Amino acid sequence: MSSETTTGTAGARTRTPDLASAAPGCPVAGTGTAVDAGLPPLRHWPAIDLDGVDFDPVLAELMAEGPVTRIRLPHGTGWAWMVSRYEDVRMVTGDSRFSRAAVMERDVTRLAPHFIPSKDAVGLQDPPHHTTLRRAVAPAFTGRGVERLRSRAQDMLGELVDSMLRDGPPLDLTERLLAPFPLAVVCELMGIPEHERPQMHEWTSLILSSSAGADRSEQAKGAMCGYFRERLRAGGKQDGEDGEDGEDVVSLLAAAVAAGDVTEAEAVGLALLIQIGGEAVTNNTGNMAYILLTRPDLLARLREEPEVRPRAIDELLRYIPHRNSVGLSRIAMEDVTVAGVRIRAGDPVYVSYLAANRDPDVFPDPDRIDFDRDPNPHVSFGHGPHYCIGGLLARLESELVVDALADRFPGLRLAVPVDQLRWRPGALIRGPEGMPVAW
Repeated sequence: MSSETTTGTAGARTRTPDLASAAPGCPVAGTGTAVDAGLPPLRHWPAIDLDGVDFDPVLAELMAEGPVTRIRLPHGTGWAWMVSRYEDVRMVTGDSRFSRAAVMERDVTRLAPHFIPSKDAVGLQDPPHHTTLRRAVAPAFTGRGVERLRSRAQDMLGELVDSMLRDGPPLDLTERLLAPFPLAVVCELMGIPEHERPQMHEWTSLILSSSAGADRSEQAKGAMCGYFRERLRAGGKQDGEDGEDGEDVVSLLAAAVAAGDVTEAEAVGLALLIQIGGEAVTNNTGNMAYILLTRPDLLARLREEPEVRPRAIDELLRYIPHRNSVGLSRIAMEDVTVAGVRIRAGDPVYVSYLAANRDPDVFPDPDRIDFDRDPNPHVSFGHGPHYCIGGLLARLESELVVDALADRFPGLRLAVPVDQLRWRPGALIRGPEGMPVAW
């Protein structure tokens, strides 16, 4: 796809210091006005549905055009900066001059037709308050907390695998394993009873899908927020629950609200974010499974050399497309120069972790899957204060799933031709809709 050039030349990639800034909320498409002179070309990024683990061709072109480019996404207004180089991504995401909280005051150009996070969500807070919110649930996500969940996660995965082996092939790997396992783990972490988990999954699917429409997505978000609000007011427990350790996320949040550390609205927003993020593992492990089933040499190596698996997980996390397009933006609170480009106070800025994970200056031959890559400082779980709070848990789940595929299913293979696999349409997080397998 070609870019829309509003400057007349594609080569102008930096602003001169004395140039007045075009307001990102103002119309710029095709104007060729003086305020656009010297700006990088503006590219419309439709975030098309892609199959498999194909790298977004628009993102690849943006990376080639320069470390800091301009984009317009399908929804919202105006344009935004997009930062793609590894070191620049780390700088922006760790710099307090770029604010997440300020995003709520702007109708920034975005991928989704609706704005997914609650305004009180931890993802839209800045330090130090952001730190306080994360601290409320930290016990559930420390190394000790995640390891405490490992045994239960292994048991839940074992039950799913045993059921598949009893029923025999062919079976849909997504339906029988990749979807129910992360759902069970995150609900266990949250303290959600088993009979309510299917409803949680339905709400999450609607919230993360742009194809369902903004109204249905907003209704699902409202319903999930209402559920968590009721649980928090009940102290995190439901009738018949004894709340033995109080270390599930909802109980921890209820205690934080009772102590006055966070507001009820903030606790609801954080619970929503963790629940939704937990199910994203379905897509991540689905993409991993797709790679291993279409690259039998890689799966064979994991079987023959189990010691390679930790490195392999990191490499798969680096390589797979975790999302369509980009996530949440930030707002520059003052003028900042990034890679020679002057970003003005008030400008919206996106970073691309997908692009950073393919930076050839950090990852030689970045488009090749290399299980021997070392070091592998990928940013698949983000960077800075907003580093994914569930990163350790997501990695644990990925390890357990890959172990199960390699050890429990000898001869595992796709049961249909690759071109018959279905991929989630209109999803904000990429992944397979179904994956029929045999063994």
